[in-house]
Amino acid sequence: MFDRIFRGKGGQGGQGQGKGGGRGRGGGNKPGSGPAGNCVCPNPKCGHREPHVVGQRCIDRICPKCGTKMVRE
Repeated sequence: MFDRIFRGKGGQGGQGQGKGGGRGRGGGNKPGSGPAGNCVCPNPKCGHREPHVVGQRCIDRICPKCGTKMVRE
């Protein structure tokens, strides 16, 4: 009985049952996926855009025009 619980036998088939379906981190067209895109200032009065730099999070960048933290487009 305990073998079924701990070894994944029975109805689970040994595959993970969590969210995501096994696609991994950063897949698809979500923010933070891939090198393309822009960093955008969320301030509606500013709206400054810069190309995203691979390896650097947009949230760590500061808008050069108004000083607000940038976000990924």
